[in-house]
Amino acid sequence: MSQVTYTEENIRSLDWKEHIRLRPGMYIGKLGDGSNADDGIYVLLKEVLDNCIDEYVMGYGKHIDITIKDGKVSIRDYGRGIPLGKVVDVVSKINTGGKYDSKAFKKSVGLNGVGSKAVNALSTQFRVEAFRDGKSKSAEFSQGELLKESRISKSSGKNGTLVEFEPDSSVFKNYKFEDEYIEERLWDYAYLNSGLKINFNNKVFYSKQGLLDLLKNKTNPENIRYEIIHLSGHDIEIALTHGNAYGEEYYSFVNGQNTTQGGTHLQAFREGIIKTVREHFNKSFDSRDIQSSIIGAISVRVEEPVFESQTKTKLGSVKIAPDGDTVRSFVVDFVKEQFDNFLHKNKEIAQTILKKIQQSERERKEIAGIKKLANQRAKKANIHNKKLRDCKVHYNDKRGNEDQKNATTVFITEGDSASGSITKARDVQTQAVFSLRGKPLNSFGQTKKIVYENEELNLLQHALNIEDGLDGLRFNNVVIATDADVDGMHIRLLLLTFFLQFFPDLVRQGHLYILETPLFRVRDKQQTFYCYSQKEKKEAIDSLRGKPEITRFKGLGEISPDEFEAFIGDDIRLDPVRLLSSTSIKDLLTYYMGKNTMDRQKFIINNLKIELDELDPDEVIELDD
Repeated sequence: MSQVTYTEENIRSLDWKEHIRLRPGMYIGKLGDGSNADDGIYVLLKEVLDNCIDEYVMGYGKHIDITIKDGKVSIRDYGRGIPLGKVVDVVSKINTGGKYDSKAFKKSVGLNGVGSKAVNALSTQFRVEAFRDGKSKSAEFSQGELLKESRISKSSGKNGTLVEFEPDSSVFKNYKFEDEYIEERLWDYAYLNSGLKINFNNKVFYSKQGLLDLLKNKTNPENIRYEIIHLSGHDIEIALTHGNAYGEEYYSFVNGQNTTQGGTHLQAFREGIIKTVREHFNKSFDSRDIQSSIIGAISVRVEEPVFESQTKTKLGSVKIAPDGDTVRSFVVDFVKEQFDNFLHKNKEIAQTILKKIQQSERERKEIAGIKKLANQRAKKANIHNKKLRDCKVHYNDKRGNEDQKNATTVFITEGDSASGSITKARDVQTQAVFSLRGKPLNSFGQTKKIVYENEELNLLQHALNIEDGLDGLRFNNVVIATDADVDGMHIRLLLLTFFLQFFPDLVRQGHLYILETPLFRVRDKQQTFYCYSQKEKKEAIDSLRGKPEITRFKGLGEISPDEFEAFIGDDIRLDPVRLLSSTSIKDLLTYYMGKNTMDRQKFIINNLKIELDELDPDEVIELDD
């Protein structure tokens, strides 16, 4: 075995920008290309906007102007403006910023002095200009390197800060900003900062009633049981109602940051609701019956918040302030007092809540016997040997490597050949395979009783361990892997219906994906290309010399295990199944899975306009046949 030297020459010190560029994931999470809402380019946008919001929270500047065009971003706030002598330092020196002074930014989102530096280091062009008391100063950078710095000069610009940047395409490959993701984030900023006006590409985002507006815009009035309850106090605001769908739906925020993974404040909110309901009605209801179908939102302000990652998606703070109450007691006490007062004053709503809880209780008890038999059947079926080829690490493990747990994936596929290929190619540490037998039942409009009576659906929920909610979810990524043909698309649609109907939280929390597999293999004696579209196929053919061999994959079973290793490894292509905040699950399922309405007929006809020049002659013949 060769010896590896380890001397002083092996020790290397990176400056701030080198470290950010070498390990960008430490600062902004995953990179991506903008096709997912949590991709890095949106984190860059958020880091700059958080600074603007902090100015508004401190009482400075009532509007923000944002322009995004051709991948270039411009953000102008009208706060106090960066102190002119520190313009360069604030965006280029780690651990430099006004937020270390809790008097200036008492309840800020960004407290670590890293955000704007990460944006600077990961941009090919970065420009900052501060306007303060009739004077201004600017600086320009590229990949964190200072290119030009102006002197302090007179200016007629209003107080505030302008930041312009263009994400580095060598880091964010083929990136593109999607307006729908940006607009959803901007609405959150508007809801959480009543009175703030945000102008994005000439579209205005504004809210008067905070979380009440949020829930109104995220729910259909026809799909809720009673008017939204809206309560607010010092450093806390909540809104809640009960809907008609399965699962729970929560939106949680800390200091204006959308904590998509929740944290101590959301746990306390749920606990407060349960305790209030039990004490108000003097009945020890099962927590599942109280929480079933609840739709809620909570926003808190915390001094010096501690998050569990740089992207601030989960609150880890124990206390509301260094010398104050715990977050748990602060939230629970507020909910118990204010929610209970509301129920006493609004007896009609209180009775509606009681009836909803009793309905959930009856349904749960009704299926208890069926559930018991289903569990016995699942055990007898020896699910973990026959239906499920399990992996060794699971998402809900108490111990283990966090990266591995986040990578845990189950592929839901149909047929022995497809599941066999994936099983042989998978990483046994983190990847599992669940094999369906034939097409699953269409569960549209059914009750949860159907889940336990139908063997395939019952075994599937057991494999995922989600019958009592997502707390026990065994896999972070639930991936539907079906053939790219009519039958495969039908199975995909039936599985989507099942999850949306009974386990919508799985979709809302970003766990459900569609596996993309190549349609073609193009190769000669020297090179092989796997192509996911007609365009990629044409590009592959053009890059090869001579006449290549072209294979059209019509089923997953036609792809060998050796080939599958590439498709479910580091280069895996997953399409996330997302629900926009404005999407009604009931309306969505009715449209696609309900009776054959004229609207759906028109949709199908309009989307069957196939451009023949993109099809191979062989495929045109198949369609004609």
